[in-house]
Amino acid sequence: MLVTGLIVAYGYSAELFMGWMSGDTFDSYMSLNRMFGPYAWSWWTIIFCNVVVPQALWFRQIRRHVPTMFFISILIQIGMWTERFVIVITSLHRDFDPSAWGKYDPTIFDWSTLLGTMGFFLMCFFLFVRLVPMISMSEVRELVHTSDHGNREPRKFSPKYAD
Repeated sequence: MLVTGLIVAYGYSAELFMGWMSGDTFDSYMSLNRMFGPYAWSWWTIIFCNVVVPQALWFRQIRRHVPTMFFISILIQIGMWTERFVIVITSLHRDFDPSAWGKYDPTIFDWSTLLGTMGFFLMCFFLFVRLVPMISMSEVRELVHTSDHGNREPRKFSPKYAD
């Protein structure tokens, strides 16, 4: 997650640099509109969740604390979802034709599609958890190390059994 956060930070900065360096008014406006326009909250959420939050993983105490890692992973997921929002919504709300400019307001169908996809994912996840058997590594290790003569005692590890 740390390396991916750095790669994403590089990608965002390269996008801003290319918009600035190209000299194209539309590219420059798109970058400035994402940062300071009506959907600026979404761009800054992306920067916070996908660039700033993963930098906490430089610290060993944070990497070894499971609740903190869970919280960081949820923030990164929020940032990745918001990135899709920025790609679609902020790219469409300002077109080359100013008469087509508008603000996106989600309808009941947009919300139901979002909630439906989340529900479908959770249904598939719960089916996976229910139907796919979980086998612990210790049980598999015991099965691998049993003798071939029907003896259920696990073999003691010795170099002659190592492959």
